[in-house]
Amino acid sequence: MAIVKTKKSATAAKAPKPIGAVTHYYGGVGVAIVKFNRAVKVGETVHFKGANTDFTQPISSMQFDHKDIQSAKKGQEVGIKVDDKVREGDNVYEAEK
Repeated sequence: MAIVKTKKSATAAKAPKPIGAVTHYYGGVGVAIVKFNRAVKVGETVHFKGANTDFTQPISSMQFDHKDIQSAKKGQEVGIKVDDKVREGDNVYEAEK
């Protein structure tokens, strides 16, 4: 009996890489502080995922230093209004289209 080795398809889905991480959560106002490792804009849809967190939502508002902003730069920590509870250490991914 011959053993046949197969290569994995080049189109196989890769595990998505996080675009940011939650560094703090303010439950009273429903705001997550997220440090992004790439630029993001208001209107983009993101996916929050962690041990107890798993939801997708569009970014409706973003603040930096208590001022509204339309985009966040790579490495910037910003406040985002979230629809559900998030936890420190939860990852943020680009939502699948």
